[in-house]
Amino acid sequence: MGKTEREQWPWEQRIGRQRDWVWRGWPVRYSFTPAGGEGRGLPVILIHGFGAALEHWRHNIPVLRGDRPVYALDLLGFGGSRKAKTRYSLDLWVEQVHDFWATWIGRPVVLVGNSLGSLVCALAAARYPEMVAGVALINLPDVALSQGAIPAPLRPLVNTIERMFTPPLLLKLLLAWVRRPAVIRPWVTLAYPHREAVDDELVQILSNPAYDLGAGDTLVALFHSLRGADFSPPMTAVIAGLTQPILLLWGESDRFVPFALSHHFRHLNPRLQFVALPGAGHCPQDECPDLFHQALLPWLAQVESVGVQAPGKDDVDLLKNPN
Repeated sequence: MGKTEREQWPWEQRIGRQRDWVWRGWPVRYSFTPAGGEGRGLPVILIHGFGAALEHWRHNIPVLRGDRPVYALDLLGFGGSRKAKTRYSLDLWVEQVHDFWATWIGRPVVLVGNSLGSLVCALAAARYPEMVAGVALINLPDVALSQGAIPAPLRPLVNTIERMFTPPLLLKLLLAWVRRPAVIRPWVTLAYPHREAVDDELVQILSNPAYDLGAGDTLVALFHSLRGADFSPPMTAVIAGLTQPILLLWGESDRFVPFALSHHFRHLNPRLQFVALPGAGHCPQDECPDLFHQALLPWLAQVESVGVQAPGKDDVDLLKNPN
């Protein structure tokens, strides 16, 4: 159902050519758009947030691709990638991004991520500095900050209780209810203060992958992984240690990752540039793309001015085989 509807939209004209890449035995989806004209900017890899997919960059890829090659990647368990029954963690997705880069690009890139995707991008920049020329983070969550709000002696008990009251069957029943477009739409408005940005297409982008084979098992695995103490290192420590230019963007009206949390990150690293986005919610790249681009593009140009300029593997592959 989901994939059939997804194929009916003219996505190639908007987000580039979609491809499947087998990673560790699982098919994962990505899109690729070559640079237009003489554009020789650094490649950009776009990483979506929790529950989203590469189509969530529908308003951004057409703007970014004029001067540089643009890739958008569906993380394992999301979008058009396999809904694998495995142990999910930031480490898993970071390795996915790195292996993707090593396979298809092989030169420094700029990583851009939203929410969960920003966690992946930040940790990838820390683990593989040779891969990342700059990192743009949109509404950066931090599991450690949430855990830190619970007294240390009580954390194991709280986490155990949460697991007890969310058995797999209940999570699967919840998915069967939540994935319906009529239910998703009011939930999305919590992330989008500008309700006019919540169109039918966005609802389908978020709804369709939840109908894929294995989506229920994936939700169970994701939920329990997110509750694990080892899911993510403290982001404050990660950000403080980055050596690349960092752009931290935050919607002032974000209800999911409150704007007040941005104060934990703003002054951690002298390479960090912070931009508040007035009126924007949890996904400003989709909700307020013009405002988002006003912040991203000048910073990106600065990073590219000192970046390495050389064709990537996928650029050459596409030129050899344009079909």
